[in-house]
Amino acid sequence: MSAGAVVRLEGVSRLYRQDSIVVRALQAIDLEIREGDFAVLVGPSGSGKTTLLNMIGGLDSPTEGRIWVAGVEIGRLSKAELSEVRLRKIGFVFQEFNLIPVLSALENVEFVMLLQGMPEAQRRARAYALLKDLGLEGLEQRRPQQLSGGQQQRVAVARAIAAEPIIVLPDEPTANLDSKAGGALMDMMRRLNAERGVTFVFSTHDPMVVERARRVIRLRDGRIEADERKAA
Repeated sequence: MSAGAVVRLEGVSRLYRQDSIVVRALQAIDLEIREGDFAVLVGPSGSGKTTLLNMIGGLDSPTEGRIWVAGVEIGRLSKAELSEVRLRKIGFVFQEFNLIPVLSALENVEFVMLLQGMPEAQRRARAYALLKDLGLEGLEQRRPQQLSGGQQQRVAVARAIAAEPIIVLPDEPTANLDSKAGGALMDMMRRLNAERGVTFVFSTHDPMVVERARRVIRLRDGRIEADERKAA
């Protein structure tokens, strides 16, 4: 991996079989994600966005090619080792929020840190600080069903960054939000990128997300057709 790269894909293809038909979800993808990127994967339905995001996150395996995360080739890892990489190196933000309904906002943010074995006082202090920073002070003890969609997605972002992963992967993070809440969420994540150096790679159909990105990776038919960095 070149200096500053946190993820690298080399010749990555993903093939699926539907009965006798072979579907080429990704075809010979070469890609590096660099530290501090605020990038989006964009393209029509079926272009390979979610499949590529899942490859970067170690949630799916390539049919061909190699993937490195933090300098480790994840295709050579056991299931337990790969789970450890996802736990410590990668933050996920899902379209459906995926908060644990029986836990409070604070406990949801603490959850990954708990799995990592972080001491209670340390993880609780970090969770409180993050929720305050993301505009959720006073809502720490509310459960997900007591929060708006935008608030739930902010909790999900706090959970994703709490353990200080090298990269955060939001999959269609604004899909279930109205335009105001979605814009506020994206502005918040841009601030985290600018002030904390958090690396983000999004999968999206949302023009608002593309507009706020600093790097736009366009896919079509499982291939990267353009990779553009915007002027600062």
